[in-house]
Amino acid sequence: MFAVGTAGLVLAIYFLARAGLARHVRDETRELAGSVVFRISALHGLIRALVFAQETVGRYNLEQETIHEASALTDLYFDIDRHGSDRREEMRAELRAYAETVYGAEWAQLGETGRLSGAAWGQWEKVYDIALDLQVDTPRQESLRSAMLADLEEIAKMRDNRESHGFSGNLVPFWFAAVSGVVLISFSYFFFSPLPLNLLLLSMFGAYTGIVLFLIYAFSNPFSAPGVLEPVAVERFLADTAPP
Repeated sequence: MFAVGTAGLVLAIYFLARAGLARHVRDETRELAGSVVFRISALHGLIRALVFAQETVGRYNLEQETIHEASALTDLYFDIDRHGSDRREEMRAELRAYAETVYGAEWAQLGETGRLSGAAWGQWEKVYDIALDLQVDTPRQESLRSAMLADLEEIAKMRDNRESHGFSGNLVPFWFAAVSGVVLISFSYFFFSPLPLNLLLLSMFGAYTGIVLFLIYAFSNPFSAPGVLEPVAVERFLADTAPP
């Protein structure tokens, strides 16, 4: 849809400009139009490249943070058993419930509202409170308790980072610049005759621009379709810790 729609927009603007201005074309107009197209195209391409790189980096950072959170969940899950507390099954159940909330309702909620789930925070706080109250009788238990608290603090940090991705900037100025660039570039091609090959080249320009804009649109919200980034690492944690 993006590719076809942008190609159609390019051709429509070209024909409108051609219908109104073709009779006024002079040699100096061709030279000036070529210069204008080159400069606008360069700026347009630079803007798209910068925003595309920004969204790609943000997506990569979110993926790495999710992996780190899943790693902390795994370490915490097995350290609870090593500690030997009589509340270990309760803590483990809360951890799995937390991961299921993140993988399910919270991910979708981030895509819709950009907000973290209060239920997931409540499950995290239950595990944190139990960890704070763990009885420490040996240096081993003290070390494990410290490691568990550090993992829980790391998980909280990853959660805050994840919420920041839900509010990762306002792309309205970019879309204004992107659409304006397509319009101006298409308009500036009016001095070329509507030969079949010329129209094909214009369609190729529009289609490729549409593909790039679609990718930027998809990557701008990693929590919802079409560019949703599935929390595979959290899903793997749930699979590895599933009851036999």
